[in-house]
Amino acid sequence: MKGTAIVVGAGIGGPVVAMALRRAGIAATVYEAYSAPAHGVGSFMNMATNGLDGLRVLDADEHVKAAGFATSRMVISSGSGKRLGEVPNGVPLADGTVSLTMNRADLYRALHQEADSRGIPTEYGKQLVGVEQQADGIVARFQDGSAARGSVLIGADGLWSRTRTLVAPEGPVPRYLGLVGTGGHASDVDIEPSPDTFHMMFGKRAFFGYAAREDGTVWWFANVPRSRESAAGELMAASADEHRHLLLDLFADDAGPATRIIRATPGKPEFRSMHDLSPATTWHRGRMVLLGDAAHATSPSSGQGASLAIEDALQLARCLRDRTDTVDAFAAYQQLRNERVRRVLAYAARINQDKAAGPVARLARDALMPFFLERFAKPASIAWLYNHHIEFDQPIDDELSAGAHG
Repeated sequence: MKGTAIVVGAGIGGPVVAMALRRAGIAATVYEAYSAPAHGVGSFMNMATNGLDGLRVLDADEHVKAAGFATSRMVISSGSGKRLGEVPNGVPLADGTVSLTMNRADLYRALHQEADSRGIPTEYGKQLVGVEQQADGIVARFQDGSAARGSVLIGADGLWSRTRTLVAPEGPVPRYLGLVGTGGHASDVDIEPSPDTFHMMFGKRAFFGYAAREDGTVWWFANVPRSRESAAGELMAASADEHRHLLLDLFADDAGPATRIIRATPGKPEFRSMHDLSPATTWHRGRMVLLGDAAHATSPSSGQGASLAIEDALQLARCLRDRTDTVDAFAAYQQLRNERVRRVLAYAARINQDKAAGPVARLARDALMPFFLERFAKPASIAWLYNHHIEFDQPIDDELSAGAHG
């Protein structure tokens, strides 16, 4: 493809696809609805090794690696304190790099600094309201009255994507998973540091995870079952003390340090409803195409949201490089990504079922989980997820003819 790309959304997928397009010889400008960078927004997240590998393909991984800390394994227990097993948090790259935990804001900052250093422009305060598709290009119109013209428009505008409503207006919508997430950072907690380890507890009423760092800080999160999607908003309307009492009550009957960590956490935690999004039948329409959470959203439980967006970015750039016809490029992109994306979504769905288990299902889960962890969570069993590598310089026809993209 010749020409320029309009990239809508400056989260994770936006700057990465712009860098990938630059590598493919295609210029791009990123347009963000918010009036300023989201460098202080969001909690923390997992950056899996397949995502780090994708950034390495673009020589964009060093600043990201510096923003996180290694979390190579997960120790899993029940609310009674029974150890259910230990699993790797991904598969290390050839040089020993493992999955990282980092603040989402730090990831944004690192990616934007990398894009800025390569001369990729980002314009803020540009909320997409409509498009005009033309024979030789596409015009994006923004709420502030301005417009941008390009050869293609890439919707990297997240779970609640405006672009998706234009590409697939009758397609799937985000699905509430019956879980509300929260978390924070605590300090001065009497917990022995456990480098490289995230501790995960299937509590009696909620799920809790934490990492105790050597500097004395504890990074933690909780997933709370709630049947109504409005629960997150209702919780946010409560006071900080009410939040604390709620969380303390949820974990009061569980073994482990959850209540001590919650007491040591300052401020008011933020609650967010957890969703996923099944891929639409088509990810593209005319000169518009979707990427990352705008196309398919896996729940946060998978730790794969950012990594899938990075993989999408690489594959889309390759397809636009290797196909002169935009429709052909988009079709090839969806073909390369569809099977893998659906497999990851199914993997995440199984994790969420365990987190929202009722009393009877919880007993069965705790009894059977050691067996399943031993059999299905070994490095060889999860290699398909974490060892996914994209040969950027390889022609896409070689990969399409191979026929395996999971």
